[in-house]
Amino acid sequence: MGSSRRERAEETEQALKTAARQVFAERGYLNTKITDITAAAGRAAGSFYNHFAGKEDLLRALLTDLGAAGDEQAGQAGHNPDFSDPDAVRYHIAAYWHFARDHAVVLRAMNQAALVNEEFGHELARFGTEQRLDIADHLDGLVANGMRLPSTADASLAMIFLLAQALFTAVEEGTVELSDAEAVEGLTRFVYRGLTGRDY
Repeated sequence: MGSSRRERAEETEQALKTAARQVFAERGYLNTKITDITAAAGRAAGSFYNHFAGKEDLLRALLTDLGAAGDEQAGQAGHNPDFSDPDAVRYHIAAYWHFARDHAVVLRAMNQAALVNEEFGHELARFGTEQRLDIADHLDGLVANGMRLPSTADASLAMIFLLAQALFTAVEEGTVELSDAEAVEGLTRFVYRGLTGRDY
């Protein structure tokens, strides 16, 4: 009986997360109320608090899920950690682009939350730092081959992430017209040239 109760609890938590992503997509994070989430999940309003302390807590859980999804993606076949190889740069740019596409609603909600909640803004910044730390060694091949990075390793990686995020946002908002393949190729060429001073 205990396991079925636990299964029901997990099912409700997943339903709330799914509903939150749906409602965030429709209304935006800031305009979403907890009752909007529970109604979309088909759950009683009070059930929310059995799983989350508030809307920010639910968003933190979605952020944790994003980190786990990113870790899972990093372990996939074809991963090459040497950014002196343009194919390795392309692999990571494509992985980021498709990750951003798959999780655009949550990423947008996180950015909206960071605007009004300073603590959440710090958590989001820490998340970005952790993502960069996960690939910090990917620049080692460049340095070993005598290439000079644009800045410190962390700042160089931050430039890559910020560039990719900004272009993704511009494509999502329609201010830049590119297919996903064109965006990945353009970013790859730009990043590789910026890191190595070379074209390919």
